[in-house]
Amino acid sequence: MNAAAALQALPQLSLERKLGAIARRTPVTCGRDATVGEVLRAMQQHRVGSVIVLDADGAIAGIFTRKDVLNRVALPQVGLEAPVAGVMTREVKWLTTDDTIEDAIMLTSRFGIRHVPILEQGRLVSVISESDLFVIQRLSVKQVSSAARAANDYSELEVVAQDIRALARALLDHGVHARSLTALISHLNDVLTARLLDIAARRHGLSLDDACWLSFGSEGRSEQTISTDQDNGLVFNATDPERERPRWLAFAREANDALDACGYPLCKGNIMASNPECCLTLDEWKRRFAFWVEQGTPENLLRANIFFDFRALAGRSDLADDLRAWVTGMSRDVTRFHKQLADDILRRRVPLGWFGRIETETADGKKAVDLKLRGTAIFVDVARLQSLALGIGETGTRRRFEAIAQVRGAGRQAGETWSSAFEFLQMLRLRVQLGGAGNPGTVPGHPNKVELAALNDIDRRMLKESFRVARTLQQRVELDYRV
Repeated sequence: MNAAAALQALPQLSLERKLGAIARRTPVTCGRDATVGEVLRAMQQHRVGSVIVLDADGAIAGIFTRKDVLNRVALPQVGLEAPVAGVMTREVKWLTTDDTIEDAIMLTSRFGIRHVPILEQGRLVSVISESDLFVIQRLSVKQVSSAARAANDYSELEVVAQDIRALARALLDHGVHARSLTALISHLNDVLTARLLDIAARRHGLSLDDACWLSFGSEGRSEQTISTDQDNGLVFNATDPERERPRWLAFAREANDALDACGYPLCKGNIMASNPECCLTLDEWKRRFAFWVEQGTPENLLRANIFFDFRALAGRSDLADDLRAWVTGMSRDVTRFHKQLADDILRRRVPLGWFGRIETETADGKKAVDLKLRGTAIFVDVARLQSLALGIGETGTRRRFEAIAQVRGAGRQAGETWSSAFEFLQMLRLRVQLGGAGNPGTVPGHPNKVELAALNDIDRRMLKESFRVARTLQQRVELDYRV
């Protein structure tokens, strides 16, 4: 197998496994007319924590769990002869056999549920519980996210932030793939940040029903590593922006400082919601993006690039959706803007010499490679440029590459190659950042640099091939935009 093929075969370990590939637990089911007593006896007999209630045609009508026993039977003193249909949970979240373990973990975490029915071609085939999914070193995604949601003050959230890093380190040690790991880190950071914003908003007498907290950059792409500073902004509704902005700025300043205390450093470039330039109404944001696209200088765009990778984190997501649709539409046909983005991409050279050797730089006395500046950033920037030029509204790098490959007719294999190379570099970055000082390959004070000599032969080959893929993408950009 050559190195390019090896990249595409990079194992999608643990959380990437399809739910249909893991051992199936035969679901315990009943009809709507079953009594509470019958269902309870079935739960005891089969030693399960849930029973799926089915309609006559086999469709899921609801789910009855141990939680329902307490909240809907014992406390209201409902008789055992009552039909289970009257006390079951009707809004059932389900997945399919094509979904992954990661999808199941995210679902249980996001909605606080313990049992997820699994369907295959619309037919119930299994039930997976939260305890089936994952308990590592006494920490689980659900436990960490639950602790974040239950936090009453900033000091409790600081502890949760430490748990997020501990969980990330455990997952990396267990071989979890970079795509899953960065998605989970971003998800847990989202939960923590949303709770922190709720606390800050209440302290300032504000409601996020009137605003939307935006994430930019790697957080906006849901690709956060551990050593990532804050990049955020705020969209707020106001009839008189200048009068109302100071209150939102004060709220944002407290939130930014609290996030810093939790281990998410303040942005050195001041791309934060506490900056008046990042605390704007929807119309003001549109005018700012229009300036960057239609009139911005190359220097403007160097600083503005990450703004185009935004998403809603908390508050009114419709404000971010409106802004995304507007930016995607207005930037699609502005070739001057695309050319400037291309020029920026081509200013950074992939660290490969004439004979394909990886070029290093000296950092802290070690021959190292910058995995971000000369690696992942190139993939991110190319995906951003191509998606904006093609009118693709995706934000994450993998999803952008998938959409680009489809629109350009490059084939799924091309999109997988681009994404796999990017994610291999992300994995190396995470390994360095989570390894700690003194760990082989780390360069003190440089969280995105790896010592080349510390890598094994396979990692060096994969690193070289990842850089070759980046160089190919740059060459494509040069052909498209250099005249």
